[in-house]
Amino acid sequence: MPTLHFRNAVSEDATRCYHIEIGAYEGDEAATLEKIATRIDLYPEGFLILEVDGEVVGFINSGCAHEVVMSDESFKELVGHSADAPNVVIMSVVVDPAHQGKGYAKQLMEAFILRMKGMGKQTIHLMCKDQHVELYRRMGYRYVQPSASDHGGMAWHEMVMDI
Repeated sequence: MPTLHFRNAVSEDATRCYHIEIGAYEGDEAATLEKIATRIDLYPEGFLILEVDGEVVGFINSGCAHEVVMSDESFKELVGHSADAPNVVIMSVVVDPAHQGKGYAKQLMEAFILRMKGMGKQTIHLMCKDQHVELYRRMGYRYVQPSASDHGGMAWHEMVMDI
């Protein structure tokens, strides 16, 4: 049975996370290496890494806001981020395609939610594509609305969880 370990990201994780991101997301949907490095540097507490047998195979990254505007593209560079804000905004939930289908995304999300609860956060927000709405509902998120965001030229849906 593989050994799973969850930890906050460090600067040295940026390149590996970028390769996972571009392998799992389509085209412009993926964050750049610079954005990933910025997210790690500015809010490592909101950047959770999953290691399996010592290899980084997935991550969730986020920022926090007092007022959540899911279509705000500048927030993806943590413009407006405030670590003490009560609302968490997830920007990526990603598992290396070579490790998908093993339940790692669910375990990663469960660990992330526990950490955010432990930090006293009140809500977790995310956007997802059509095919992931039901998955996030099963994890405890509720559907809010179709998003005004056209990030990566795709249609998105806003979801939220009260924690």
